[in-house]
Amino acid sequence: MLKFAFQEFIEERKYRNTTDVNILNYKTLLGGFITHCLEHEVINVEEITSYHVKSFLVACQHKGNKPGTLNTKLQRIRAFLNYMVEEEIIKESPAKRIKYVKDEVRINVFSDEQVKQMLGYYRSLKRREQSYFAYRGYMLIVLLLGTGMRRGEIINLKWEDVDLANLNIQVFGKTRRKETILITEKLSKELSSYYLFCERHFGAIADYVFVNRNNKQMTENSIMLLFQNLQKKMNFKDVRVSPHTFRHTFCHRMALSGMSAFAIQKMMRHENIAVTMRYVAMWGNDLKEQNDKYNPLNKMEI
Repeated sequence: MLKFAFQEFIEERKYRNTTDVNILNYKTLLGGFITHCLEHEVINVEEITSYHVKSFLVACQHKGNKPGTLNTKLQRIRAFLNYMVEEEIIKESPAKRIKYVKDEVRINVFSDEQVKQMLGYYRSLKRREQSYFAYRGYMLIVLLLGTGMRRGEIINLKWEDVDLANLNIQVFGKTRRKETILITEKLSKELSSYYLFCERHFGAIADYVFVNRNNKQMTENSIMLLFQNLQKKMNFKDVRVSPHTFRHTFCHRMALSGMSAFAIQKMMRHENIAVTMRYVAMWGNDLKEQNDKYNPLNKMEI
């Protein structure tokens, strides 16, 4: 039966050590499709057809879902139906021939001026109030800009994983594998100063680098609220203030610097270089402008 197959799929994803965030995404996004099927009297997995997949996506489109959201939902549906094929419950996935919606992808990044504005806000707050929350906000931005870390990695970062002497940070990445992030001397000094501030403020250092008022680990919700508040303070019209925008900005600056795609892949910790190449291609116009401005031939008489 469909509802039991859905539960089995979720358990299988947990067994594969899928992150809690992705499990929640499967439950929400794929759960909507399962509900859609049940409402259309589809009781068993074998009864699902390409029509049911398409009608679900069309219904989501009418609700205002953008191409990126529709494609994510289709991706989740495909994963579920492919698992049903693996388990020999169905012979072929009904979603196999359904194409992704064409989406003109534009990834926004922060300008240098916007970065200065955010850092300036926390610096002035830090001088005025000398509060932990002002320093935490400042340090979050500096760390995100200097490493391109993901939100979950930031939340779960422990001091024992920060090696200031050898200039690296250990994190559990997207695939739950231990990964090494290189940091600069400048970032190492910032983290060292922040450590001393935390020690003075709380009287004892917590396990986690970023904590709440009780010196306990920050939650997904608390970090989301922090950036929502910063968004209101900054009032940027063209870009969303979020950890992922900082990650994109980190990648964008490396691409503009002329760093090779292979090096960017390693720094961003992308499993597939095709993902990296998509980012590099997206910023091709920026690269052209940089080349026109800084190309060494510009200053040579030939």
